[in-house]
Amino acid sequence: MRIVVLVSGTGSNLQAVIDAVADGSLPLEIAAVGADRPDTFGVERSAAAGLDTFVVNFKDYATRTDWDAALLDAVAAYKPDYVISSGFMRIVAPSFINAFAGRYVNTHPALLPSFPGAHGVRDAMAYGVKVTGCTVHFADAGVDTGPIIAQTPVTVRPDDTEDTLHERIKVAERELLIQVLADLARG
Repeated sequence: MRIVVLVSGTGSNLQAVIDAVADGSLPLEIAAVGADRPDTFGVERSAAAGLDTFVVNFKDYATRTDWDAALLDAVAAYKPDYVISSGFMRIVAPSFINAFAGRYVNTHPALLPSFPGAHGVRDAMAYGVKVTGCTVHFADAGVDTGPIIAQTPVTVRPDDTEDTLHERIKVAERELLIQVLADLARG
């Protein structure tokens, strides 16, 4: 199984995948890592691991349509079985979703369908939930919608801040992503 991983930030989920592939516990090939800006630690992690890396910098395109087309072309060039959105903070175009329908996997730091969007952890805390967590799902044209593959609950502690809760969710998210990818690789 070949994957392309898309990142926008630190790439902590990416590092977990790199490590699991390296130690043999995850039977897949990371064909490439893509980012939407060049200054991400995820790009550095990818380069340090010797992986093909590409950047489709949003700022380099005159229109959103041009960027969408460039991202689709860059990812499709690697002929991935799955595309993994791992902290990729851009909504992709319907053409991208259609090209990778049922093969575009997204991670989210909340138990969807609750608290979709960029501030899932903050929104869960503001609502006062006692349990939140993480979700891995097949992305569709909506924001954090699409069929749920798996979820892991994380208890909200009385002394949690947004940062402490988010760090615990990230740990659960990495474990869940590895489990989901292993299941997909096994068919």
